[in-house]
Amino acid sequence: MPKPTDVRPVAASLYFLPIKTRMPLKFGAEITTEVTCARVRLTVADAHGREADGWGETPLSVQWVWPNALSYESRHIALKNFTFRLAQVWNEEIDVLGHAIEVGHSFLDERLPGLLAKFNATERAGQEPIPWLAALVCNSAFDIALHDAYGNLNERPVYSTYNEEFMTHDLGRYLAPAKDSDVSFHGRYPAEFLIEPRPNSLPAWHLVGGKDPIAESDLTGDEPNDGYPVLLRDWIKRDGLDCLKVKLRGDDPAWDYDRLVTVGRIAIEEGANWLTADFNCTVREPAYVNAILDRLIVDYPRIYGMLLYVEQPFPYDLEANRIDVHSVAARKPLFMDESAHDWHVVRLGRSLGWTGVALKTCKTQTGALLSLCWAKAHGMTLMVQDLTNPMLAQIPHLLLAAHAGTIMGVETNGMQFYPEASKIEAEVHPGLYRRVNGRVDLISISGAGFGYRIEEIRRRLPEPAFGG
Repeated sequence: MPKPTDVRPVAASLYFLPIKTRMPLKFGAEITTEVTCARVRLTVADAHGREADGWGETPLSVQWVWPNALSYESRHIALKNFTFRLAQVWNEEIDVLGHAIEVGHSFLDERLPGLLAKFNATERAGQEPIPWLAALVCNSAFDIALHDAYGNLNERPVYSTYNEEFMTHDLGRYLAPAKDSDVSFHGRYPAEFLIEPRPNSLPAWHLVGGKDPIAESDLTGDEPNDGYPVLLRDWIKRDGLDCLKVKLRGDDPAWDYDRLVTVGRIAIEEGANWLTADFNCTVREPAYVNAILDRLIVDYPRIYGMLLYVEQPFPYDLEANRIDVHSVAARKPLFMDESAHDWHVVRLGRSLGWTGVALKTCKTQTGALLSLCWAKAHGMTLMVQDLTNPMLAQIPHLLLAAHAGTIMGVETNGMQFYPEASKIEAEVHPGLYRRVNGRVDLISISGAGFGYRIEEIRRRLPEPAFGG
């Protein structure tokens, strides 16, 4: 039966906000120096005609969602065009009434695959198709705005609505357990798997990019002189960092090993305690990772002990690359990131030996919540990873981490690569955009929806790319 709290989308507006990075960020084989954020305002209505707006934002991180030899600009334009097409659909073609999860899941399951296939067959005819991960990222700003609007219309923080009071269907409608488990999702709702009340302070992970200067000898003279740190030691000292995520190459074992050792030594000297290694999908064989870990435990046991988990060494398309990774997971917890499109892929990953899942709001709030529930029910460990989220995108990102119960805190690196981009939002939420004593502070997030306090944020938006 429909609930009086159910909503449906009735209007959408889309804005594109371009941002330049202060330092280059290496994603796998590519370098990021700029990004466009898609910001969405979505209006929803209930059965009585009451309306409310919600906001969502996601960086269209081309190199992460679509690694390819095509030029950056050709992929960038394609993603913007597909996001524009999604705005048209969310604006006038969604006739589903329900909770935000129910509406969002319906779109992901029934509409997005067809829209992507049609776009690739027409707009991308004869060209490299937009991948599914990219489609999820393009859609995520609309999905995030849907959850915000749902909370706003019902005058509740959206995380307080993921339960039987508000949802018509339980998780059994959306999720199927692994065949080798005794898990059941019938009669269970996301609230069961969420941390409530949420913590208002989280440990913050700092990203050590593949192009980041580590020592004085790495400096070229082209680094920015903008008052923010450049060298890793200076970041650790300024922000009191305790957790460092190290980007590796995945095709150069000597470089990867030396990078881990170098960062580990600096961490020890400066008082940081935790590391993680991110290979960004570039490794082809488990033996590559195993050899690095086995050498590390013998030569530098303390650094090996600091390594909390290993992230996504192998190609993200698990369907096409069914690599048995049990040997890696036997050495360190092994987390899916790019691979974890949705709970179906998480289920496949678990069967191959993956033990953890790195959630991202950029794959949609709906998808992240369902993956969270599936993973927790099956004893998998969680992390929430950044897509270098600035501005509004930072808020749902941090809220997901606070409610998820991660292995440790949250990755947050927008303050490293474009700190000035979020200055306006930081006037209202200072603790979200600056790491102090190695942590971010969420105490300013309050109110309905995602607690953006959007009416207090004085950002002037550009002319909309769609809507108004």
